[in-house]
Amino acid sequence: MSLNRYEQMLLDYVQSHPDEKHYWKERVLEIDKLPLLREQIVIELNGQLWSYFEERSRHESPFKDIVMHEGSGKISMLNLSEYLLATWTPPKPQKKEKNL
Repeated sequence: MSLNRYEQMLLDYVQSHPDEKHYWKERVLEIDKLPLLREQIVIELNGQLWSYFEERSRHESPFKDIVMHEGSGKISMLNLSEYLLATWTPPKPQKKEKNL
């Protein structure tokens, strides 16, 4: 899976800060338990990751630098959402097809 540079920056930041990593692992597991379709879970996580990116951009470099130079238009975090769900959640059981 290919992450855009904003997603990669956020992932690198989270992985290099143990408290943030712990928080996001727990958050991803919570979101994964919601009674939603996988696509809806990805979209929910995408929104939360973008909000977090915006919050970090008010306080932390390199987020602050990016927003200052490139603006603060919303950037997709869908690939990062899918990546975190794939790596931090247990695999879902496959539905068995009935042979008729």
